Amino acid sequence: MSEKLEQEVALHYGASGLLERILSGLEADGVDTTALKSRDLAPVDEFHVGGRPATIHAVAPLNLTPADHVLDIGCGIGGASRYIAEQFGCSVTGIDLTPEYIETAQALAELTGLKDRVAYEVASATDLPFESDSFDAAVTIHVAMNIPDRGTLYAETARVLKPGKLFCVYDIMGHDGDPFAYPVPWADTAETSHLTSAEEMRGLLAAAGFTVEHEEDRRQFALDFFRERIAAAKDGPPPLGLHIVMGEKARPKFENILANIEQGCVSPVLMIARLTG
Repeated sequence: MSEKLEQEVALHYGASGLLERILSGLEADGVDTTALKSRDLAPVDEFHVGGRPATIHAVAPLNLTPADHVLDIGCGIGGASRYIAEQFGCSVTGIDLTPEYIETAQALAELTGLKDRVAYEVASATDLPFESDSFDAAVTIHVAMNIPDRGTLYAETARVLKPGKLFCVYDIMGHDGDPFAYPVPWADTAETSHLTSAEEMRGLLAAAGFTVEHEEDRRQFALDFFRERIAAAKDGPPPLGLHIVMGEKARPKFENILANIEQGCVSPVLMIARLTG
C-alpha cells in the first residue's frame, strides 16, 4: 500500500474533535460519561454494517478465552476491540492508519476502564509492527475495501498469527464490480475503493496459508440494517450515531450503499479462516 494512498485513506476517515463530539452525543443521550461501558458507545464506535450485533455474530466463532491475545487490524475508534476485551476477558491490540481514530480509541479505553486490556497504535495493515507468531486470533472488520495490496495484508496477518489460529474477516465484497454510486462509507470516490469478490478472497487467503472454514453472505442483514437506520433518521440523526464519525455525508453514504446492495453490486461477507500454512 503506497504512502500516498495510506495518507488519502487516513484523511478520508480523520476528523478533528471526534472525542468531544462523541462525549457531547453521550451526554445528550443521557449517558453518564463518568461510568461508561462499551455497550454505551456501540451506536457510534461500531463503524461497519450491522454495528454491535454484527460484531457479536462475527467474532463468536473464534471461541476466545481470557488467555488469548487478539489483533484488531483497522480498529477504527476501537468498538470491536473493546467489546472483545470486555466480553471475553482477553487482551486486544488494535492498529489503524488514522491518528485521530487511535487517539480517540485510547481515550475511550480509559473512560470505559479497559485500558489494561486494550492497546492501540498507528500502523499500516500491510506492515504490521509485531513479531511473528504473536497473536492467538486476528480480526479485520470493513478494512480491506481500502487496500489494493491484499496479498501483503493477508501475508502479514499470517506472519503475526500463531499457526492453527483463526482469522475473522468481515468485509464489503463486490459482485459486479465497484458500487455504481459514491460516496459510500469507506470511500468518496472509486480511487480509494478496492473491492474483491468472495471468490477472489478465498484465493488470496489460501495463498497466505489460510483455509476458509466458514463463509456467510450477509446481504439481507445489511438491507434490513440500512433501511431501518435511514427510516429512523428521517427527522434527523439521533444524538449518538455513526454520523458523528462519518460527518455531513453520512446520509448519502448510507443511501448509496443501500442502493448498491439492492442492485447486487456488493454485499457484506463474513469469512472465518484458519492459518494452516
